[in-house]
Amino acid sequence: MTDNSEQAAFWSSDVGRKWVTHQHGLDQVMGPVLDVILEHADLQTGETVIDIGCGAGAATLRAAQAVGPKGTVHAYDISPVLLELAAARTAHLPQVTLIETDAQVHVFAQGQADALISRFGVMFFADTTVAFANIARALRPGGRMVMAAWGPAHLNPWFMEPARVARERLGTPSKVDRTLPGPFAFEDAGRVTRLLGAAGLDVTVTPVDLRLGALDTLDALAEQSCHIGPASGIMREFNATDADCKAIHKGIAQAFTAFDSPDGVRVPARINLITARV
Repeated sequence: MTDNSEQAAFWSSDVGRKWVTHQHGLDQVMGPVLDVILEHADLQTGETVIDIGCGAGAATLRAAQAVGPKGTVHAYDISPVLLELAAARTAHLPQVTLIETDAQVHVFAQGQADALISRFGVMFFADTTVAFANIARALRPGGRMVMAAWGPAHLNPWFMEPARVARERLGTPSKVDRTLPGPFAFEDAGRVTRLLGAAGLDVTVTPVDLRLGALDTLDALAEQSCHIGPASGIMREFNATDADCKAIHKGIAQAFTAFDSPDGVRVPARINLITARV
């Protein structure tokens, strides 16, 4: 079994620090995805909830509000950089516990939780089946999992349009196997069902089409895309110059004009909503 040390290094690097810098805007953009998760999770007062891949704590905060002071939220992430921000954001909530760990191998207290949630936090395991078999032990019999992952890449312009702009400016980046740990590792619903089914879970994957949350301007969305996501990776790989960065920023803003509105820039997305029972 391989470990997740590469992911730990990745999310603890400058990439993690950029997510911290852009946390407010990312929470805005990803807000509708979290709304879908919480609607289906239907968390109740007093419940114990696990948040896997909690990152900077957006889902942890909402879960803590849902379960109230008599409930508990155990939030796990592999990045100390992101957890530092999550700790600051949840310091006023005694029902929240943050744990820096690799959930694939973490020794969970058996049967402690009523529910598990995750917003884009479960696509990065080196061995998905092993990870979910391990995590499932933390849920009570009948416990529920509600998770969101990105659907097919071509249906997610928030990723693909910035990548296209950067590629046209700089060249074709190194080929990536999207089944490896990464944002699109769960884009294939059938593959997800097989992997989680092998972990002993009763799984349903439902495609959900939505609009991501709004940023006020095209410039704000372009700025975010230059620092977060595949365009930023391409820019790093090709050592983009200042002129390249400015051109890519301008091109991304132009690419998203179709999604601009009086209410801000709202990009369409396809999400795989993954629900499971132990």
